[in-house]
Amino acid sequence: MSTTIETATAEAAPTLAKRSGRGPWRLVWDQLWAKGSARFGLVTVALLILLAALAQPLSELGGWTPEEFDKRAVDPYLGGQPIGDFGGIGTRHWLGVEPATGRDLFARVLHGGQVSLLIAFTATAVVVVTGTLVGIAAGYFGGRTDTVLSRLMDLTMSFPSLIFMISMMSVAKDVNRILLITLVIGLFTWPGIARVVRGQTLSLKHREYVEAAKVGGARPWRILTREILPNVSGPVIAYTTLLVPGMIATEAALSYLGVGVRPPTPSWGQMIAESISFYETDPTYFLIPTAFLFLAVLAFTLLGDALRDILDPRGGRS
Repeated sequence: MSTTIETATAEAAPTLAKRSGRGPWRLVWDQLWAKGSARFGLVTVALLILLAALAQPLSELGGWTPEEFDKRAVDPYLGGQPIGDFGGIGTRHWLGVEPATGRDLFARVLHGGQVSLLIAFTATAVVVVTGTLVGIAAGYFGGRTDTVLSRLMDLTMSFPSLIFMISMMSVAKDVNRILLITLVIGLFTWPGIARVVRGQTLSLKHREYVEAAKVGGARPWRILTREILPNVSGPVIAYTTLLVPGMIATEAALSYLGVGVRPPTPSWGQMIAESISFYETDPTYFLIPTAFLFLAVLAFTLLGDALRDILDPRGGRS
C-alpha cells in the first residue's frame, strides 16, 4: 500500500524516487533542501524557534529581563528618548531600548516571539486536529453526516471572523489571554483544512485497499486511522505549514488592535502597536519587532509553499 507522501514524492521528483534505500521522508527532505527559498525558510524557522525556546537564558546573557526598566538608557529631558544612536543599540542593550521605559528590546523581542509562536503553533494544532477529524468523518461516512458537517463548515466560514474575534476578545476580561486567543482563532479557522481533508477522503474511500479492509471486516475506526488518515497526511502537513504564518499575523493583528496579549506580557503585535507613537523619533523601536514578524511570516510561507509542492503536487497546481 502506497502512501500519499510516497506517491506525491514520486510525481514531484521521479529521479529521486528511483534511488534505492531512501524512504519517503528522506526524499521530501532532499527536495526541500534543494530549493533555495525552502532552504531559507527552513533555516529561518529553525532559528526563530531556537531563539524563542531559549528566550530566558539568552535574556539573562544580555543582562536584562523583558519587564526590567533602565532609566539610565533614556533621556528624561527629551521625552524618554533612548540615549545613543539607533535607539540606544550598544554593548549594554544589543537591540536598543524601549522609549520612555528603557526596557531592553532584545529581551522583549525574544519573549514576544515566544508568546507569538506559542499562540501560532497551539492555534494551528487546534485547527488541524479539529479540521482533520471533521473532514475525514464528512468524507468517509457521507450522507447525512456529510451534509450536517458541510453546512457547519459553510456556516462557520460565513462569519466575519475578524469582527467576531475582536468582539469576543473585548468582552472577555479576567481570563488567560493566550488560551483565549488560541481558542478564538481555532474556532473560526478549522473549516479550511476540513474541506481539504474531506476532498482527499472522498477520493480515497473507494480505493482498492479501503474496499479490501471493509471486506476483511475492519471497523470504520480502524479504516479511518489505518487506511485513510496516513494517506491524507501529506496535504495536511503542507496545509499546516501554510497555516502558521496566518496564525502569527492574526495574533499580531489582535494584539495591535489592543484585544490580544496584554502588557506587561510582550508579543510582536503588541510591540508594533506601542512603537507607532515613536516611529518618527525612534524608528528602530518600530523596525525591530516588525522585522522579526516579517521574517517569521515570510519563512513559514516559503517553507509551506515548498512542502505543498512536494507533498501535494496536484493540489499545488490546482
